[in-house]
Amino acid sequence: MTEFHGWGRYPRHDSALISPAAPDDVASLYNDADGRPRAGLIARGAGRAYGDAAIGDSATVVMRGLDRIRSFDRQTGRVTVEAGLLLADLIGVAMPAGWFPPVVPGTRFVTIGGMIAADVHGKNHHRAGGFGDHVETLTLALPDGQMVTCGPDHHPDLFRATIGGMGLTGMIVEASFTLMPIQTGWISQRTVVAPDLDRALSALRDAAGATYSVAWIDCLAQGAALGRSLVYLGEHATPADLTAAGGDRWPPAVGGRFSVPLDAPSMMLNRLSVGAFNALYYKRGARAAGRSMLVPWDRYFFPLDGIGDWNRLYGARGFVQYQCVLPMAAAAGTLADILERVSRAGHASFLAVLKQLGPAHGDLSFPMEGVTLALDLPVSARVLALLNDLDRLVVAAGGRLYLAKDARQSPATFEAGYPKRDHLRRLRHQIGAPGRLSSKLSTRLGI
Repeated sequence: MTEFHGWGRYPRHDSALISPAAPDDVASLYNDADGRPRAGLIARGAGRAYGDAAIGDSATVVMRGLDRIRSFDRQTGRVTVEAGLLLADLIGVAMPAGWFPPVVPGTRFVTIGGMIAADVHGKNHHRAGGFGDHVETLTLALPDGQMVTCGPDHHPDLFRATIGGMGLTGMIVEASFTLMPIQTGWISQRTVVAPDLDRALSALRDAAGATYSVAWIDCLAQGAALGRSLVYLGEHATPADLTAAGGDRWPPAVGGRFSVPLDAPSMMLNRLSVGAFNALYYKRGARAAGRSMLVPWDRYFFPLDGIGDWNRLYGARGFVQYQCVLPMAAAAGTLADILERVSRAGHASFLAVLKQLGPAHGDLSFPMEGVTLALDLPVSARVLALLNDLDRLVVAAGGRLYLAKDARQSPATFEAGYPKRDHLRRLRHQIGAPGRLSSKLSTRLGI
């Protein structure tokens, strides 16, 4: 048995480790060497789901060995890739040819299969939707050993359930999608300073025409400054933009500028230290307001990738990322309540992010039209109790929690947030998935 955990390093579970070396190996993994059915399998990519979504009840199938680009049409941007390919490796091949993924999450160290299973969203969800909206076909190893290719027009129910389905409909083996054309590897970034939550939400709404938008939010600010934010708007830069500023057209990704070598002391991230960081960060960001600046692609999309093992900053006990989405009509009041409770409790999160989302289509896809807030908080009994209170606020507002980030929500919170859950359950029964495909998350939530 191997001990597994997500990026948050909480919770930790033992599970058998299986590593297929080729796509043709995957379907056979549902049975052991003697031909007896295996139970409790789940596929795992690069381990960047924060909680227990990619830990099998009995066995965890690590897909990183399936990491080839099967085809890449440099004229149209269409690619076919194996599920274990890292997003970073795809970008490394595609970007110098003038192509970029249509949607990327906050780290490039995720696999394509994981991006589909979580239906990841990016800073452009309000315009481009989730990654699953751009998948054209995918090949799935079903629990009965069949390899099925599905898409919007072929096995559409299975396809929709797999997008955002957290690996519970089968193991994704391969996928095809089309990249977006770009002219440079730079982003033209403009900063909008929002001195409170209402103006932060207003700035995001006003930026609906921007290709990319995201807000850093000071979750410890109180009173009139509650929810003060820096809203970052971005557009892909053109060669003309670069002519004035200079620089390589396709800047390489910067490796880890430094790594966190040890688990940080549990008291390092406290109200004083994070409060001081937030004040400096807000002041520095405010100086950039009103002007555009060129930012390399990796710093704009993946700022934390420059810090190796940054999850160790939260100490040996780990952390949870609390990410909720709220309908626009309820967003302002509920977000204010959440931020007031977090600030009053003094729980420090310097990685607090606010984004505007559009609708989603998968049965378990996280986004809905509204606003999402993500907070990273160190694990403790007090934090877990606070999050239970926040769950009740989110449910009352008609929102839900992101399964790819979840490590502790209750079945009742899940049931309230995902109205299409029973469709997924029915499909799982049709393909014989219950008992065969199950993760620690799916068992905890009764999916």
